Amino acid sequence: MEPEGDVANPALLDPEGLGFMCGIEVHQQLATGKLHSRQAGELHDITIETLPEEWPKYNRRLRSTSGEGGAVDVAARFEARRNRSFVYCQAPNSGLIELDEQPPLPHDRDALDISLTVSGMINAHPVPLLQTMRKTVVDGSNTSGFQRTTLVATAGVLETEGGPVGIDVLCLEEDSARKLDSELTSDGEIVTWNLDRLGIPLIEIATAPDVKNPDHAKQTSIALGRTLRDTRRVRRGLGSIRQDLNVSIMSGDRVEIKGCQDLDWIPRIIRCEMARQLHFYRLANQLRELHNLPKLSSDRRIESSNVQNEVTEILQLELKDVSSDFSSCESKRVKQGLESGSVMLALPLPGFDGLIGVKEFDADGAQMPRLGRELAGAAKLAGVAGVYHSDELPAYGIEQEFVEATRKSLDGADAFVLCLAPRWQAELALESVLNRARLAFERIPQEVRNVVIRKGSPEDGTTTPMRPLPGGARMYPETDIPPLTITSEHWNKIIENLPMTQDERLERLRGFDISEDQAKQLLSRELDDYFVAHTDGLPPKAWATMLLENDGDVGLMALVLAAKEAGHVTREGMVNLLEEFSGMNPSMDQIANKAEELGIKPADSGDLLTIVEKVVAGRLDFVKERGMGALGPLMGLVMKECGGAADGKQVSALLREVIMRHS
Repeated sequence: MEPEGDVANPALLDPEGLGFMCGIEVHQQLATGKLHSRQAGELHDITIETLPEEWPKYNRRLRSTSGEGGAVDVAARFEARRNRSFVYCQAPNSGLIELDEQPPLPHDRDALDISLTVSGMINAHPVPLLQTMRKTVVDGSNTSGFQRTTLVATAGVLETEGGPVGIDVLCLEEDSARKLDSELTSDGEIVTWNLDRLGIPLIEIATAPDVKNPDHAKQTSIALGRTLRDTRRVRRGLGSIRQDLNVSIMSGDRVEIKGCQDLDWIPRIIRCEMARQLHFYRLANQLRELHNLPKLSSDRRIESSNVQNEVTEILQLELKDVSSDFSSCESKRVKQGLESGSVMLALPLPGFDGLIGVKEFDADGAQMPRLGRELAGAAKLAGVAGVYHSDELPAYGIEQEFVEATRKSLDGADAFVLCLAPRWQAELALESVLNRARLAFERIPQEVRNVVIRKGSPEDGTTTPMRPLPGGARMYPETDIPPLTITSEHWNKIIENLPMTQDERLERLRGFDISEDQAKQLLSRELDDYFVAHTDGLPPKAWATMLLENDGDVGLMALVLAAKEAGHVTREGMVNLLEEFSGMNPSMDQIANKAEELGIKPADSGDLLTIVEKVVAGRLDFVKERGMGALGPLMGLVMKECGGAADGKQVSALLREVIMRHS
């Protein structure tokens, strides 16, 4: 049966009816040193504008190599053709290993234990021998041209709100470098990287395709993140955890979507991808029907007729230099490009008139899928800023006369794509466009895509192409790191010391006299262990408040609160003592003496009562008129009389007593 659904309303698409499949990959940074170099795992908050001058810089180019089976991975081959060069900025926490000038060290033991701990938490089975592999990556994010990754465990189960989800693999791997800048030049793209993140340990968890629907994908991501945070040994903050989505429908194919930082966006991103795959399945059959080719089956498991030879005949690489046709074009971009030595090349796409598409929006305000956007994405991967196509022209300052002139130069082709760039780059871009146009006769290609981000957030849930989906050819053994045996003793020790779950921690906090809100805040800020460790002799609510309202040495905070409870310091004076003794380890006597020196020791109760009675007596008319309404204004007067050396609760209690006596 043909798949049903309106691509203009992705929220109403039926996942089950479309044969929806989804799995999730999560990558979580660990709070340890780097995996194979023992460098610190700190990150430096810099941009290309604030890059320190003293950081050394190194220029490199990368080449693809064959994998263990002798084949060059398709993603690596694609990256190698992009004619890119790289500048690596050596951060203080990167050395010869990060620069690929020295062999790596064995695994960081803390990182290994954390990955085994997570394996135990999801009931995964550790592999007995850890063999580090090299995963070919030639986009510049690794100086070596590969990422080191180690399979740690398989066959786990994650419990989620929507039901159990299988865990296929858990790996321990190196994080990549951070991109600082990208510059397009006439000789190719130059990308600048910061090496501070390169080598930080990552746990990668890949689920089975057990996710039932877009909302269940969000629930699964939440459960994965919660499980990792339960270790209390992972990094927190923006960029420390990254989710990738593997999505397909039965009439489409598997696509990996990166950049899903905001979990609330996951359902919408998935629905947009379902609509995209449905649109391009229908477009493929429309193109096949126009050219009298056999249609695709709606079930990708059923092999469809191979029409590659026919499509190659229909769409040929016939590039035409039409620069002269645009010599009088007033478009600023065209004018500047031609004056700088770029050329305008045209690629005919016969039979595509009206099928490339123009910008339209779906019911949720997202851009609807169209071939033109995919063609532009393919061209951009070759390093150009973009392309023009016949369905959207005239536009961008290119008037109808130039559209007609181009068609005439292309012998009347009904559809075409234009690219303005240096000749070598325009040729590479239009070759990429042609390959993508040929794929329009097939299901969507298996590829890696990025969520479109604007101002740090997803723009509308749509995605753009990033690179072909890598295969097994990208992996080969790491020869510089010896295999590591996981003994039964090591594994049993891990299992015997698994961390508490969030539910167990919350139940533990509920055993103390604190509010539910305090318990949840302590838990979310990972302060509950500190709270429990120092509860002896401290009032639970006051101790919880102290932890939640202050940062710094927990032991000092507990000591200052104990001093307050012992009558050595006022409640208001505790902050002063925390500042005075920051970074120190004072005794109770030192705290008491400092409180007296600073004038924040509580007044004697007898003296305090005298001051309260004096203040009330001086304002008897006000007290008789307002009653207990006078409490607030008189509080400030009493505190002023005491010079701040009074406990607010004690003052309030005495004021109530005296006001009641006189009202």
